[in-house]
Parts: sequence; structure tokens; C-alpha cells
Amino acid sequence: MLMVFTMLFGGGLIPSFIVIKSLNLVDTYGSLWLPGMISVFNLIVMKNFFEAIPESLSEAASIDGADEIFILTRIILPLSLPAIATISLFYAVGWWNDYFNVMIYITDTRKLSLYVKLMQMVNNVNESMLLSGEGAIMQEKSLTAEGIKAAAIVISTVPILCVYPFLQKYFVKGVMVGSLKG
Repeated sequence: MLMVFTMLFGGGLIPSFIVIKSLNLVDTYGSLWLPGMISVFNLIVMKNFFEAIPESLSEAASIDGADEIFILTRIILPLSLPAIATISLFYAVGWWNDYFNVMIYITDTRKLSLYVKLMQMVNNVNESMLLSGEGAIMQEKSLTAEGIKAAAIVISTVPILCVYPFLQKYFVKGVMVGSLKG
């Protein structure tokens, strides 16, 4: 119940910034990774998945003489690859889409994420079009602010789209295993 409580009520922005600053993590990648290292939702998903694995598998392996490490590495982990792939994709997409924390904790321009760089680019294009009065000229060339925003969105989704095919076989395998348990 204590972990579910943390899902519903967060500490807030200012206390989390004070904690990150007191740990000397401002302007480091640790300030982005450490707060989201363990998600309660993902923890509950993994707990339920491991509870669904039949106890008879590990009992049969221990009767055959397998130790705990062998049971974990040769039986439990191969069965849990679909869940691990799902949680890995959740974390990858979450960290990839993280925009707000990068704006708060990172000040070095070399460490900014792609989303922040693209947002800065879109804002600079909008401002330069408004200041120079070249909006009409740009529209004649079919280069509008909406087109630049659309291109930024496509560019930002390409890396995740490249990762997904490598994890797709685990998703399909997890769906098939879930459907055959009956």
C-alpha cells in the first residue's frame, strides 16, 4: 500500500529539485535517470508476472538437482523475457520522451536531449519568421511552422520506431503464451 501511495501522491517539483541539487546531480545524466529508476507501476507488472509463473517449474528443477542460480538463469529469466522487454520499452519510451526534467536539471547545451533541441529549433523558426516578416515568403516555398513541427515530430519518433522491431518478437511471444494458458 505504501508503494501505491507513491503512485498517487508525488513529492512535488521543488523537493525533488532540492534532492537532486543536494546530491550534486544537476547537469548530469544521473539527474534524469535516478528519479525514474524504479517505477511502481512497472514493479507491480513484474511482480504479477513472476507470481504467474508456476511454482512447479522451479520445484521440478530443484528436484533434478538445480540450484537457485541455475533456476533463475535457465528457467525463470527465459520465461520472463516478454515482461522484461515490455518494461524495457516502457522505460526507453519514458526516458526518450522526457522533456520537462531535461529542461529543469540540464543546463549544459551539449547534454540536452533531442526533444529539447527540436523544440528550441521550432521556437527559433517561429520567432525568426515573425520578426523578419517572412511568413508569406516561407509559405510560398511550402515551408511553414506547422511543417517544421511535423518534421520535428517525425524525427523524434524514428529512434523508438527503430528499437521496437527488435523487441516485437518478445511482445508476440508474450501474447501467445498468455493466450495458451487458458
